[in-house]
Amino acid sequence: MSSSKSARGVRFTATGGPDVLQIQNLRVASPAVHEVRIKVKAIGLNRSDVMYRTGYYVEKPIFPAGLGYEAAGIVDAVGADVQQVQVGDVVSVIAAFSLHDYGTYGELINVPDYTVIKHDASLSYEEAAAVWVSYLSMYGLLIDTAKIQAGQAVIFTAASSSAGLSAIQMTNYVGGTAIAITSSAPKKEAILEAGAHHVLVSGEDDIVAAVNEITGGKGADIVLDAVGGPLFAELIGATASRGQVFVYGAMSTEPTPFPMLEVLTKLPTIRGYTSMDLMLNQASLQAAIAFINEGIAEGKLKPVIGKTFPFGSIVEATRFLESNRHVGKVVVTV
Repeated sequence: MSSSKSARGVRFTATGGPDVLQIQNLRVASPAVHEVRIKVKAIGLNRSDVMYRTGYYVEKPIFPAGLGYEAAGIVDAVGADVQQVQVGDVVSVIAAFSLHDYGTYGELINVPDYTVIKHDASLSYEEAAAVWVSYLSMYGLLIDTAKIQAGQAVIFTAASSSAGLSAIQMTNYVGGTAIAITSSAPKKEAILEAGAHHVLVSGEDDIVAAVNEITGGKGADIVLDAVGGPLFAELIGATASRGQVFVYGAMSTEPTPFPMLEVLTKLPTIRGYTSMDLMLNQASLQAAIAFINEGIAEGKLKPVIGKTFPFGSIVEATRFLESNRHVGKVVVTV
């Protein structure tokens, strides 16, 4: 029978910038029924972590608050009725829990057993900690909800992020055309090298004209927007008649205009999306995990690591994530 242990973990007691994050020595309890305790080797950082920490998320933090949705490591202990993993297994964590209850920013963490996955053996700890939020989100958007078909054109914003790079890979995997939009011209070549068929720079390129040229005047069948703000009107203008537009993030702090006439003319479906749509449906979630693992095994899906930081530099790692200077996932190693 396992016992509680002392380990370093991250807590914060007020909303704010990265400096509110504190590394503390914490007692990590024995795993309860249907819980797994993991000795963490790598932690994936996400925009949702930033939004939660700043109080700009679907959940407001309850202090003292923990943080983090993704991690990879080794099973240290299991609670009663845990059957799919055992002590010593190499595993990663999917983001199917509330940050009020669990978090992955720590050397030793407890998480619900249904979130613990034995990932493909080809992945390093850093890569395994970068898989699930991005790929499950893109599966939920493109495969489960949009029902993408081979040959369809997909526009997505925030193209250099881990979600954006996952969108490139998943669109290519199913035979679509990946049209990436970035706000940073210097990142254009790296995004092309990551597999995008076309890369447009917001604020420099005429998005509507370029997409019409790429698609022979049709427009994009599917649009994935993680940004919002003034660009949204251009995205609607670049959407095909009766196309699908998904808003799954709010990175812009500027107002988002609603292009009424474009909407009335093109009749697109516009809807919000969070990956919890997928996470709360076990049948869809298991199908997504199988699809992603198959893509990884085939070499078609491969997490891109932008930069790694040691656990003691969690504040610096978070600040770097928020600077938008990276291409790929920011990962903290333990």
